[in-house]
Amino acid sequence: MIYIKFQDLSEEKQEDLLQVSREHVTHLYGESIKKYVEETGADYENLIDEEMIKNLYTYNFVFNI
Repeated sequence: MIYIKFQDLSEEKQEDLLQVSREHVTHLYGESIKKYVEETGADYENLIDEEMIKNLYTYNFVFNI
């Protein structure tokens, strides 16, 4: 679970959440994505970015108001 203060949804905080998600995706799926990129020639950064955004929807957020 990720705890967030409701008033702290600044652009900086959103970027922090995206960075956490990116690291999580890279750790979990990095090798399989690299293998897929080698086989298909797809863009690694675009695939990571897509998975990073999808991954955000799997998190449980708790907002403190």
